[in-house]
Amino acid sequence: MTIGTTAIDGKGFLLPQYTCDGENISPPLTFSELPIEAKSLAMIMDDPDAPGGVFTHWLLYDMSPGVLQLTENTMPMTGIAGTNGFGNTGYGGACPPSGTHRYYFTLFALDRMLELPEGASRETLDAAMEGHILETARVMGRYAKSA
Repeated sequence: MTIGTTAIDGKGFLLPQYTCDGENISPPLTFSELPIEAKSLAMIMDDPDAPGGVFTHWLLYDMSPGVLQLTENTMPMTGIAGTNGFGNTGYGGACPPSGTHRYYFTLFALDRMLELPEGASRETLDAAMEGHILETARVMGRYAKSA
């Protein structure tokens, strides 16, 4: 299983429009080689370099395995958004307080629908996925906030 994006430049950095220094819009993502037995997909974007520990920027779950791409600044036709670390439902772009941070987009193929309500927390999503992950794929981009 793979996850890819055109939101990361040739040097491994997120393009500014997907950050708080730009338009703060969600990036395009593509998914491929999904397991046939997958019943749903979930995707988490997080920053493990945040001062207070891992910071969640984006949660999506209960996406159909037929969703092979997310277009820029658009929710998939199937899928539900969870609450990010900013306290909002949906995407919150890269916005490190200082230094260069890593931003991971992790795709999860699951053996069932999670049936969580909109706005579920990261903790709730992690607990619901436990024991139901068939495969994962990850892509990472870095970002350093403009001065």
